[in-house]
Amino acid sequence: MATASAKLNTFSSDWIAHNPFSSRHGSSSLLATRRVSLPIRASSYNDELVQTAKSIASRGRGILAIDESNATCGKRLASIGLDNTEVNRQAYRQLLLTTPGLGEYISGAILFEETLYQSTSDGKKFVDCLRAENIVPGIKVDKGLVPLPGSNNESWCQGLDGLASRSAEYYKQGARFAKWRTVVSIPSGPSALAVKEAAWGLARYAAISQDNGLVPIVEPEILLDGDHPIERTLEVAEKVWSEVFFYLAENNVTFEGILLKPSMVTPGAEHKEKASPETIAKCTLTMLRRRVPPAVPGIMFLSGGQSEVEATLNLNAMNQSPNPWHVSFSYARALQNTVLKTWKGRPENVEAAQKSLLVRAKANSLAQLGTYSAEGESEEAKKGMFVRGYTY
Repeated sequence: MATASAKLNTFSSDWIAHNPFSSRHGSSSLLATRRVSLPIRASSYNDELVQTAKSIASRGRGILAIDESNATCGKRLASIGLDNTEVNRQAYRQLLLTTPGLGEYISGAILFEETLYQSTSDGKKFVDCLRAENIVPGIKVDKGLVPLPGSNNESWCQGLDGLASRSAEYYKQGARFAKWRTVVSIPSGPSALAVKEAAWGLARYAAISQDNGLVPIVEPEILLDGDHPIERTLEVAEKVWSEVFFYLAENNVTFEGILLKPSMVTPGAEHKEKASPETIAKCTLTMLRRRVPPAVPGIMFLSGGQSEVEATLNLNAMNQSPNPWHVSFSYARALQNTVLKTWKGRPENVEAAQKSLLVRAKANSLAQLGTYSAEGESEEAKKGMFVRGYTY
């Protein structure tokens, strides 16, 4: 696959080469002048994209992420003694997606490709189950991480080749938003190359998604790995999001038709001191206010290996005062961990497992409203889920 440098057009490559990011603000008038004569074609889906984004970023609701690859889903199933078969994956996803009343707290669900085309045991398509609950179906579109040549043992995300045709098919199947996850590692630098590659890849994906009717979730995950302090995470996050929004603008992405899925600004998982929810909220919101335009409708945080309770407490702390955007959640493990352990692969436990999903979804709904309390939470929900070098 082509790298970012090969994908940039001649003008952009020359301009960026002579204008490092730190000095771009001084050259904005030149860039604007050069762009005046270039016609920009807006996506024919523009109004729909804006409406979809607003629907997902609705009060008291967030995203259920169940887009784990089959291999990762297999690891989850193995933890409760189940084989990694399509039958078992379908049974677990059916449990999640047919939970009665889920739409009260969940506005969107990110699916893996296999799940997008699956149905319940009764023959009802999963996308129709979601629609019945007023939940927007979404789809993971990236093809995973691979080593980035020339970097400090860092990664880049595959999947741009064929993305337009795949996105068109996903739209026909009922998907209305997309997710592309790339990662940035603080212990590895991060290098300027890795940051630029992550930002450019996300921007190209976002433009292609919008051109095919899918609201792109923009997710440059800053991994929890490392022993660095929270101040270092804030510094890296500001740099990464600066690059991301520069390239989103370069690719003429409509900001009102995207959603962000950032990491919370926390210390490294191995740092000697843990930060309070109030400190995490202060640093995270500082970064967002410095980097994210208010035109963006929703900030849907990833949990990144935090415990279920930690992720909810931190989100709650960020909603203690008004924000320019809908500040909510897009959690996978932080919504599913207790569910999986309650289910244990047994049909007789399905109802109890669905109730545990509603408990976690409601807790995060309250956190989005800023009214959550951790009183009465189970010890299981307080257990951390950090995995070094975690992959989907």
